[in-house]
Amino acid sequence: MPGREPADDPEQPDDFGRAVGQHLIDVHDHLRGELARLQDLVGQLRGGTVDPGQVRGFVNQMTIRQNSWTVGAYCASYCRLLTGHHSLEDEGIFPHLRASEPVLGPVLDRLAEEHVAIHGVLERVDRAFVAFLAHPAVLDEVETAIDELDSSLLTHLAYEESQLVEPLGRHGFYAGQIG
Repeated sequence: MPGREPADDPEQPDDFGRAVGQHLIDVHDHLRGELARLQDLVGQLRGGTVDPGQVRGFVNQMTIRQNSWTVGAYCASYCRLLTGHHSLEDEGIFPHLRASEPVLGPVLDRLAEEHVAIHGVLERVDRAFVAFLAHPAVLDEVETAIDELDSSLLTHLAYEESQLVEPLGRHGFYAGQIG
């Protein structure tokens, strides 16, 4: 970045590097918030305070939405966002970090494996929503799948942040971003 002073200690991120690392946390916080909204919405369906036809207003207020205003559409949209996020990491960020800091190899391997596992959970969430839309009286499968997503995703995000925020601050998301 022209005109930027390099960090005094190249092993420690400067303000820009810290902002790059913080960006990962910000994206993850957004994913956590959307998951909490999805859980709340399913809880409202379970509690009978809304039915699938009333969900439109709730989904309309959410930051991730489609033109089809159903809980299933919201879930599908969330699943696409999360899959896109993981694909970006797997195809762009992880190879860059692996080349910049080879010692991260085992961490990046674990994270990539977790992406595959989380994708499987997302598929179970999607199947549960399809079943729910066919039989709205049954929410158990949806709740179980979302609980599994909550557990696996939140653990994954916390691990990723603990392992990658500092390296991202040193190397950025792509070659030449920091340097």
